[in-house]
Formats: sequence, C-alpha cells, structure tokens
Amino acid sequence: MSLLEVRDVSKRFGGLTANQDVSFDVDAGQIVGLIGPNGAGKTTLFNCVAGFFAPDSGSIVLEGRNIAGMPPEACARAGVARTFQVARTFASMTACENVMTAAMLLQHRVAMARVAAMQWLAFVNLERFADKPAASMTISEQRRLAVARALAIEPRILLMDEVMAGLNPSEVREAVNVVLKIRDLGIACLIVEHVLEGIMPIADKIVVLDRGIKIAEGTPQEVSNDPHVITAYLGD
Repeated sequence: MSLLEVRDVSKRFGGLTANQDVSFDVDAGQIVGLIGPNGAGKTTLFNCVAGFFAPDSGSIVLEGRNIAGMPPEACARAGVARTFQVARTFASMTACENVMTAAMLLQHRVAMARVAAMQWLAFVNLERFADKPAASMTISEQRRLAVARALAIEPRILLMDEVMAGLNPSEVREAVNVVLKIRDLGIACLIVEHVLEGIMPIADKIVVLDRGIKIAEGTPQEVSNDPHVITAYLGD
C-alpha cells in the first residue's frame, strides 16, 4: 500500500471542473512532481489533499485512512503538511516564533516548541534569522521558513506549492537541496512546480495535469517525451 493514494478525485466550482477523476500514488520517501500548464488544476488538487477543499467525489487515502473532506487541522494531525505558492508567514513574528506556531501542535511546552523550531530552522539553513522578524527575510528565505514551519508538525508527506518559482539559479539549487534533505528523512514530497529544471532531476515520478485531467504519469524522462505533455505545454 502506498503512503498516499489519490483515487478518482473530482472537484467542481459551479460549471467549472477543476479536477476530473484524478488518480495517482505517492510512496513513503518519494518525490513526486505535479506539473501542468496554468489552470491545469494543480493547486485545487493540493487543496483537496490538504483539507482546504472537500472533493466532490473520489478518495484520498493516507496510510489506509480516507482523509477526503477532513478539515485542514485534522489532515495536519493525520500527517499532511503544506506550503503555499505565496509564502504565508507571520510578518511581525520572528522566524523562530513562526515555526513554534506549528511545533505547538506536537509540543505542549513552549520551551520544547522553541527547541524543535530551532532544529527545523537549522535544517533549512535559517538559524541566523531565529530572532529576526519574518518581514526582514527575502522571498527565498520566507519560502524556506514556510517549509521549516510545515516540517515542525513532523508530517508523513509534505505538499509544496511552487517552492522554486521566481528564484534565481543559486536559490533554486538551495531549494532543491532542502527537498533532497526532506526526502532523506523519509518524508514524501508532492511538489507543484513550474521550474522544470528544478523538479525534473530530483523527482522519482511526475504527474501531469491539463484542464483538470491527468494526461501523463511516469519518470521524468517518460513524461518529457510524452506527446500529450508536449502538446499541453507547447501547443500543436
């Protein structure tokens, strides 16, 4: 049994079908890229897995438990963490305090939450910002801060929404290194990404959506050579 099993998930908004019968698996410790043109339904699917949306049909099974329709806090306790395309930090709080807000889900003492927060800040190479406000950090640093905060709940799977978007090449390499370190902890990563040169070399599997429908799934090389994928990105 895979860690995460997405089966025939559909989500509609009025007359718009954002996802239609999407199915794929994510194994423990696996990096899976979720790609597709703008409007393909990637973030909507993320929101269904993380509990922000309830799918209209289908199942989302995490370690044998159907979490479809559960609220975000219940999904988090079940082992799902996520980051957002636009880094959502508590701007006036320090980096350490930001991570502590998540660590408190597991730690019932403030002192222990601070210890855990410092460990995760070090993991993403941000310990020097521990006592500085999040507002003072660059976009790249804020994205890594969001990753540290997500990791503080000790998830089984981490959903990352365009963690590399808008970054320069050195920042992309740093983001890639963080993803590989997360994988080495045994945490699965499901990553929505437009920066293909960042996700393709490290992904074990790529799932491609177009207009809400899964059009391809396979290794990066298989997906790169798939004519349906080429058409979706480049046109006929």
